[in-house]
Amino acid sequence: MNQPIAAQLLRREFPPALLDQLVALLGAQRVSTAAAVREHHGHDESHFPDALPDAVVFPETTEEVAAVVRACAAHRFPVIPYGTGTSLEGHILAIQGGVTIDLSRMDRVLAVHADDLDAVVQAGVTRKALNAHIKDTGLFFPIDPGADASIGGMSATRASGTAAVRYGTMKENVLALTVVLADGRIIRTGRRTKKSSAGYDLTRLFVGSEGTLGVITEITVRLYPQPEAISAAVCCFPNMVAAASTVIQAIQMGVPVARCDFLDPLCVKAINEHSKTGLQEKPTVFFEFHGSEAGVREQAETVQAIAAEHGAEAFQWATRPEERSKLWQARHDAYFACLQLQPGCRIISTDVCVPISRLAECLAATEEDIRRSGRLVPVLGHIGDGNFHLCIIVDPNNAHDIEIAEQMNHRLVERAIAMEGTCTGEHGIGCGKMAFMDAEHGDSLEVMRMVKRSLDPHNIMNPGKVVAV
Repeated sequence: MNQPIAAQLLRREFPPALLDQLVALLGAQRVSTAAAVREHHGHDESHFPDALPDAVVFPETTEEVAAVVRACAAHRFPVIPYGTGTSLEGHILAIQGGVTIDLSRMDRVLAVHADDLDAVVQAGVTRKALNAHIKDTGLFFPIDPGADASIGGMSATRASGTAAVRYGTMKENVLALTVVLADGRIIRTGRRTKKSSAGYDLTRLFVGSEGTLGVITEITVRLYPQPEAISAAVCCFPNMVAAASTVIQAIQMGVPVARCDFLDPLCVKAINEHSKTGLQEKPTVFFEFHGSEAGVREQAETVQAIAAEHGAEAFQWATRPEERSKLWQARHDAYFACLQLQPGCRIISTDVCVPISRLAECLAATEEDIRRSGRLVPVLGHIGDGNFHLCIIVDPNNAHDIEIAEQMNHRLVERAIAMEGTCTGEHGIGCGKMAFMDAEHGDSLEVMRMVKRSLDPHNIMNPGKVVAV
């Protein structure tokens, strides 16, 4: 029995008095038990069955979040933070029942410190909204997971995306957080300075905690100057290993590639049909270079020379902003494009990441596993940092189909961990990858449980996710 279904057997009973308290705190307009609202908040983009909350609340301030958490804590009733619902591992499923805290109304950019290259935002601000707000400052926020996710959700899952090879992940780009703990206390985890040696790094503890230790309500993020020049290109390769080898060599030579994403021929076919692009259906890498005009030209020439050594075809350049936007939008839509390969089905999306020196080996072994399976499995990923995904297409109503897909995912994770990699490079654990935590972390998993028990002794913060307690 998979984790989300099993955990539903532990669903807690909704205390009637709690609903009255929530209405008293926020007003009837910002508390809902309507079926449609609960259904909307009871599923994400994963293949897991829906798990609806008992109620959904819509706070607008950190203090209101704290009041809601205190009310739930008094009844020892689960709390599930909700951003935009784009997660892929069941993060927002109310698998034990609970109150979902929808943070979408906390959508204000609180401060932009252009001289210091940072901004303070509420958790419901999306990455696109932040970049629209700061577009006239000459700065931008580079973390780009594809979906227009909320900054709070991206922090909670330690998200990254296409630009991580140059700018890092949320781990490197969050300076401080405001967090509501399980007992309703409000804490701030850091300062706006670029570095500090003052005590434990609580910011890093909560970035990636997936709502299991507290509710993130405000985030201080790094910003970057918009590059003088940007150039994007598409390059086809004879096989997956040649594509990976090109990227590995470029990274090892210190070429500061800004974006570097891979698509296999089946994935290219899917986005051609979905986004009306005309790419060759071959192993393909999307590149993007940022810097000065001279720097971008030098980076591109170096990568072209490396690619040629591995049998690549000529680069197809997209230098105009609208061409680049179309190119990367097609890449971002790949998940939904792959769904159209088999209408009515869902995708089990894998998320392994390995040291880049092992990437070609891992891809080659995975390609062979896919070939033997005979299944429809597009492959794509951010290979500049060793992270790639299988889009395993399944019939959600066919238990045998899902079991075969999960077995393939299990083999892939075993392969990655054997190569000193991880079961998830950016999607997070949620309830979907808990089974892999012991193999990856060993004895340190018990330390994680100790932290969870210390900060959330009654297990009300997004229970059934990340670690079992």
